[in-house]
Amino acid sequence: MSRPNMLKSHLPWVQTPLIVSAPMSGAATSKLAVAVTRAGGLGHIGFMDNMTALSNELNTAKHELQDLMATLPNPRQLPIGLGVIVFGSPIEAFMKIFATHQPAVAWLSFGSTGELREWTDGIRRASPETKVWIQLGSVRAALDVARACRPDVLVLQGCDAGGHGHQNGASILSLIPEVADTLQQNGLDDISLVAAGGIVDGRGCAAALALGASGVVMGTRFLAATETQISQVYRDAIFKASDGGETTARSRVFDEIWGPNFWPTGYDGRCLRNKAYEQYQDGVDIDKIRNGLFSAMNRQDTEPLDARESGSIWAGTGVGLVNRPEQAANILREVQHQTRNYLDRAMLAL
Repeated sequence: MSRPNMLKSHLPWVQTPLIVSAPMSGAATSKLAVAVTRAGGLGHIGFMDNMTALSNELNTAKHELQDLMATLPNPRQLPIGLGVIVFGSPIEAFMKIFATHQPAVAWLSFGSTGELREWTDGIRRASPETKVWIQLGSVRAALDVARACRPDVLVLQGCDAGGHGHQNGASILSLIPEVADTLQQNGLDDISLVAAGGIVDGRGCAAALALGASGVVMGTRFLAATETQISQVYRDAIFKASDGGETTARSRVFDEIWGPNFWPTGYDGRCLRNKAYEQYQDGVDIDKIRNGLFSAMNRQDTEPLDARESGSIWAGTGVGLVNRPEQAANILREVQHQTRNYLDRAMLAL
């Protein structure tokens, strides 16, 4: 069975090409997940460390998707994914969540190989029908995790991605083919690959499929979705940005603006560039940057700080192609239609 067909058998409601909404913490709630799944993609609820709030979101999704669930081979399975940031998360509490709600996919990210193995084994005991997806950003990590965990899917996140990722990652242009070759050489090519990072339209999707991916993840593009839970200020900053290689940057400073960085070494994040980033690049001490922000926040005689300057607006290099609000279903259908057209053109050009 080919890898695309294998994914289709695991996710019987999806339409090809497979489009996945990223589990963006705080932004990807049940509203976005339901909209993407209903349109024939795989919607995700992003990481939450509040188990009550997370259960409520999953219950909402179940209520909204009852009719779709009744048509599936396993009508108890919730046809969305749940994202988990592994490091620092309470594994037993999450195992109860998986056992109770039985999402179709568990998307695991940001953990050591040993931690990911522990979570994978736990999920397979708690909810045997849930497929384990693991997000990684390097060939070495992909091989280590493939051997240790045998996940159903590796989500290969390229360095163009917005939000957090591997500090020394490559773009999907080289990451996907090298991981595919490495897995094949080690007898692990039954693991499907899904591409993430810099994909915002059908051109990026078609390219990822040509590279060997079985589907694609979009995060920055879904920031434009009306169902995504972000502030209008954040959304407007995304729409205003262009030339993503210039207006975004990868750095750990985006997690250090307001206090110590709790993210493990080896991870950074891509955001819209802001004054704090520019100061840090110029050698300004992080404590001085923080003090300046606190002073500006507390001054009464100045304009309120711009959200871009006072916070971290996570976005990928494709941000310049995201410029208007749209419903999630329309985004998904447009990208699928574009992808088919670009693949058809490529075949005609041969």
